[in-house]
Amino acid sequence: MTRQVRDVNGRLWTVHGTLEWRTPATEDDFEHDVAAGYVPGIVMIIFIAVLGIVLVSWMPGDVVVPGWVILLLLLVALFFPVRWALRRPWKLVAETGDDGDGEPVEKWIGTVRGYFTARGEIAKVAKSITQDTQPSYEGVLKPQA
Repeated sequence: MTRQVRDVNGRLWTVHGTLEWRTPATEDDFEHDVAAGYVPGIVMIIFIAVLGIVLVSWMPGDVVVPGWVILLLLLVALFFPVRWALRRPWKLVAETGDDGDGEPVEKWIGTVRGYFTARGEIAKVAKSITQDTQPSYEGVLKPQA
């Protein structure tokens, strides 16, 4: 998700967002960070799969399961993984210029949660840059030194 935007002075800005697979650690979260990694999630998926197999294998042969029940169970099973994927944090960056070494002269960085929120913020930043010479200080992006 990348946009090229020109400000009122004619400078070309690049505004882009990248998906972050891990939630960025902040100073406030340091003492409470007790993430166990991905192993408990894999164990729970295996456990649920085994329970599902046992349920299906013990079902009597003359039981007829309607198609809508299977569809409903599939939707319930997919709800949380889809929600998790759509609510991942996104790192938004707006940068402009080149100091000769390939580094941007001005760089603004911020983080938002969710794909649709990231798209909306990128649109707001792009509009702010076209109306002014930089992103708005009231937005999620903050200047980097």
